[in-house]
Amino acid sequence: MLIGYARTSTLDQIAGFVAQRKALQALGCEKLFEEQVSSVGQRDALSAALEFVREGDTLVVTKLDRLARSVRHLGEIVEALERKKVGLRVLDLGLDTANATGKLMLNVLGAVAQFEREMMLERQREGIAKAKADGKYKGRKPTAQFKQAEALALLAAGTPKREIARKLGISERSVYRVISAAA
Repeated sequence: MLIGYARTSTLDQIAGFVAQRKALQALGCEKLFEEQVSSVGQRDALSAALEFVREGDTLVVTKLDRLARSVRHLGEIVEALERKKVGLRVLDLGLDTANATGKLMLNVLGAVAQFEREMMLERQREGIAKAKADGKYKGRKPTAQFKQAEALALLAAGTPKREIARKLGISERSVYRVISAAA
């Protein structure tokens, strides 16, 4: 049985989601697991798909980056599939782990994908450092500090710190920092 798994990171990627679904259905996947969640978040549909597959099944994804977040994670998924005697097919690469060449290519491509992601993160860090040096990157504005007067007024009125945090939409820890800064 062919089992499909589709994932997008955000709601903005609906077109990509639809394309994944169509490709998996066109291939003949009898069951689809779909989710819209970041690769680093809890991926319940992936867990359900890995639980659902049985010996002789093949898990199908359209792209490798839809499945795993790193080479290590990919290895864990492939290992779990192999324990269950389940194959993996990646459509855009024409990759199938049913043979030794497919397994080798999967590991090589996974390593390249991880390298690409690490390079992107490195460039991002360099860009942020340059923007900070140029005075263009200031980071997130300190929300709690702008609400200091309100927090202190509520505190003076006898409002509990937890309630102050809830009313102002800040953490309880931020309320304590605001109070310490004012003292």
